[in-house]
Amino acid sequence: MNNLLSNRNRKNKNTTNYNRRICVLGGGFGGLYTALELCKFAQFHHSNYEIILIEKKERFLFTPLLYEVVTGELLDWEVAPSYQKLLADSPVKFYQAEIENVDLEQKLINLENGEILNYDYLVLAVGKETRLDILPGAAEYAQTFRSLADAERLKEKLIILETSDISIIKIAVAGAGPNGVEIACKLADRLGKKGEIHLIDRGNEILKTLPKSCQTASYRALLKRNVQIHLHTSLERIKADEIIINYQGKTERLSTDLVLWTGGNQSIQWVKELSCQHNQYGQLIATPTLQIAEYPEVFVLGDLAEIRDKKGKISPTTAQAAFQQAPRAAKNIWAKITGKKLKSFSYLHLGEMLTLGVKNAVVFSFGITLDGKLAGIIRRGVYIQRLPTLKHKLQVAKRWIFGGKKNKCSRKDAKTQRE
Repeated sequence: MNNLLSNRNRKNKNTTNYNRRICVLGGGFGGLYTALELCKFAQFHHSNYEIILIEKKERFLFTPLLYEVVTGELLDWEVAPSYQKLLADSPVKFYQAEIENVDLEQKLINLENGEILNYDYLVLAVGKETRLDILPGAAEYAQTFRSLADAERLKEKLIILETSDISIIKIAVAGAGPNGVEIACKLADRLGKKGEIHLIDRGNEILKTLPKSCQTASYRALLKRNVQIHLHTSLERIKADEIIINYQGKTERLSTDLVLWTGGNQSIQWVKELSCQHNQYGQLIATPTLQIAEYPEVFVLGDLAEIRDKKGKISPTTAQAAFQQAPRAAKNIWAKITGKKLKSFSYLHLGEMLTLGVKNAVVFSFGITLDGKLAGIIRRGVYIQRLPTLKHKLQVAKRWIFGGKKNKCSRKDAKTQRE
C-alpha cells in the first residue's frame, strides 16, 4: 500500500496517462454511497482514474437498522457488511486508516500511521463524534449507541443482567429524540416485565422535530411498553449505579443498572481546524453544489457540513439527507472533471420512519401515517432497498423473506455473507 499512499511523480496533466485521484474520507452514508455512485460512471473504471475510500472502521454500518441487532431481528453482517465485501467488484480501493489532518492548500491527507496521501478531488464525509464531557459521569458510566461495537457491548451487558439474580433491570435512556425513543422501545420488548425503562429529556415533548402523528404513535408505543417518560427533566450526573435528575427544581435519584447516552455530538477536531469557513457549531460551510467555496475541488456531505440550497434552505443532518447528497456529489465531481456545469443539491423530505419495538414501527410520508406491524414491514423493506449494493440487498432480503431457520444456506455461504 506504500505506493498508493506516497507522493508519486506525476506526469503532465495534459497527457492521457495522468491519473486523477479522488479521495473519499469517511465510509458512512455520505462517503460510501458517493464512492459507489462514482463507480456508475464507466470512465472511472479506467486506469486514468483512482478512487480511494479511507475509513478507520472495517465495516460499514447501516445505522437505522442497528436497533434490530439488539433484539436479534437482524444479524451483524446484515447491518454491518465489510467494506472489502461491498467494494470487491468495484474500482474503489479501500484503505482502513485513521485520519490525522488534511491540508487543503497542499491537497494532502495525513494519516496517523505517518503516511501521506495526495488528491485531485476530495470528498469529506467523516460525520461527527459523540461528546460525553458535557455531563459529570457520562464518560465513565454512560454507554453510547452509534456503532456496531456499541450494539455488541450493549448485548453483552444485557446478557449479564438478564442472567443475574436482579429481579428488575433498570435502564435510563438520555434523550427523547429518534435514537432514544427507538432504543427504549426495543429494550422494553427485549426485557419485557423484567425491564424498567426510563426515557429522560429536558424538553416538553418527545421527537420534537418530527410530525405530530409520529409523536402520537411513539407515545402510544412507549406507554404500551410501560416506558416511564420524564419530560422537563434535566440529567445532572451519572454514577455507577444511579443517576441524578432535576424535575422542576427538585432533585431526585434513580437507581440504574445501565445508562444509554443518545445525544451530544460535536465536530471532529481536525475538521474544526481546516482552513476554510465554519459555522458556530464547527461545521464546514458548503455551497449549494456541495463544495467548499475556497477549494472547489473539495466536496462535503453529511452532518459535518452546513449545506443550504439555492433558496437558502438548510439540509437536515440526517442519514436520509446524506443518502440523497451522495449521487449529487458524484455527478458534480464528474461535471467538475469534464468542465460541465455543476448542479445544486436540493433536499427532498421523503418522510420519517421509526422502529417502535419488535416488528413494530411508524412510517410518515407525504402526509400519510401508518403504524404497527404493517409499518414495520414497510420500514424494513424500504431500508433493505437502500442497502449499499445489489448483492448485499439480495442476501438480506433472502434471509428476511425465508427466515433465519428456513434459510438453508450452508456454513460456507453464511461465512461468505459475514465477510
